[in-house]
Amino acid sequence: MGKLALAAKITHVPSMYLSELPGRHQGCRQAAIDGHREIGRRCRELGVDSIVVLDTHWLVNAGYHVNCNGRFQGVYTSNELPHFIRDMPYAYDGDPALGRLIAGTATAAGVHTRAHEIASLELEYGTLVPMRYMNGDRRFRVVSVAAWCAWHRLEDSLRFGAAVREAIERSDATVAVFASGSLSHRFNDNGSPEEMMHKVWDPALEEADRRVVALWQAGDFRSFCAMLPEYAERCHGEGGMHDTAMLLGLLGGPAYDRPVEVVTPYFGSSGTGQINAVFPVA
Repeated sequence: MGKLALAAKITHVPSMYLSELPGRHQGCRQAAIDGHREIGRRCRELGVDSIVVLDTHWLVNAGYHVNCNGRFQGVYTSNELPHFIRDMPYAYDGDPALGRLIAGTATAAGVHTRAHEIASLELEYGTLVPMRYMNGDRRFRVVSVAAWCAWHRLEDSLRFGAAVREAIERSDATVAVFASGSLSHRFNDNGSPEEMMHKVWDPALEEADRRVVALWQAGDFRSFCAMLPEYAERCHGEGGMHDTAMLLGLLGGPAYDRPVEVVTPYFGSSGTGQINAVFPVA
């Protein structure tokens, strides 16, 4: 019988890769990188076999989709921000059996989901950035789930998340699940001052984000779930906050009441609000 060992909401800002490179931004995202490495360390300590990433950089317009190739390998340049991520090599093993089980379980629950084993279906940087810092030794198999759900209902993503939990428990794997996406996600306007790279676009968005983090730390997910649809819309939640809805579906939805542990404190990045936070598994 499989086990959900760890769940987290994580950042994937491309400036983490930029932070590695020589130049004026070197070291600028070290706290976020250290947070990823700490979460990866905990996964090893817990005996995790596979990581499922709910990736808000994988856009889909219809249905739910799982990339469960047996192997992922290549050199990645972001078409969105090629001046941030360029020629980044990667190589990870996948978990096709778990990916197929997730898709089948979700479909049986009424959330139609397709599992894909297509060599040319590549990973997005919402998966690649965290795996760079958590999985450089290829210790964990990787499954990526599309979580930029453009025309989907948050209620369906909650149901999808519950199906992911069921599939994990029906599998033979010990699994970690990461919601890879920001809090508020309103980018800086073009031509804005460079110091905005470390700020949130508007104080009202930052205040809303910090209120959300306070609710998480208090374990008040009943209040958070009630505000999630409006928060996702008014605060430009990344991917419509479908990654977060999936994560909460995995953990019990509004009934989830565990206080969240902040691993990397909230920070601004090019207008957006970011965090690394572990959601204790019931």
